[in-house]
Amino acid sequence: MTKVFIDLTDIDANTTRFIDTRFNLADSKAGFVLFQDGHVEGAVYWDLEKDLSNMEDVHGRHPMISKEKMTELIQSAGLSLDDQIVIYDQGAVPFSLRAYFLLEWAGFKNVKVLRQGFEEIKKALPISKNVTYYDKTRVVPSWNDNILLNMDDVREVVKGNKKGQLIDARAAARFRGEIEPIDPIAGHIPTAINFDWEQLKQGSTFLDKDSLTAKLSELTNKKKPVIAYCGSGVTAAPLYATLKEAGYEDVKLYVGSYSDWIRENEIETSI
Repeated sequence: MTKVFIDLTDIDANTTRFIDTRFNLADSKAGFVLFQDGHVEGAVYWDLEKDLSNMEDVHGRHPMISKEKMTELIQSAGLSLDDQIVIYDQGAVPFSLRAYFLLEWAGFKNVKVLRQGFEEIKKALPISKNVTYYDKTRVVPSWNDNILLNMDDVREVVKGNKKGQLIDARAAARFRGEIEPIDPIAGHIPTAINFDWEQLKQGSTFLDKDSLTAKLSELTNKKKPVIAYCGSGVTAAPLYATLKEAGYEDVKLYVGSYSDWIRENEIETSI
């Protein structure tokens, strides 16, 4: 099983690079304000929309960034492929998991996400308001394109031409098409099943590995490829990561997700 999460008690702050990904979907400036107010000493800040998404693209509400942009991001942060990296956010939200997915895509092997949120973090790790600047590296990512699907790939799964089980991470009412507060069309991608990502956490902490495994083990065949998606590709990231932690062998993410799918494809509203 893949170990995605790490607890505060297991961190050696002296050998770890920290990435702060706190964000607020309702106020895009709030995360950086929090970072300026205090962050883990030595941490760099990655913004969901400025750094971890290409907001000028049409493929969904938080589209995938380019390889060029990802390379620039990790080089500017002074990262190397063998660094021990821990990502955190305000706690049990999807932003650190988005960064985790992108770093995994770029070939980083020693990346973990803090199970706890910042209120617990600041009780255990040194906090600073000073921004640390690192020398730019020349790291060349080792791309793992196999974990990333686009609309054409998903179409082949829906048609049955490729194996895979789509799993929708949104709330059940949105999946069923009973409500849709954000996207212009209600429903879900055909052939998908539903698992609300909110079940993966308690308060500001993600559940422990045994609890995650218990919740996710019977969702579908663990040897079958599984594809996580949501509305914009953001809340699918926790489902993607926890499926891996629960022992699924082949996990992928459709970053464009439902907001990309509805641009050109039919949807379902039944279960």
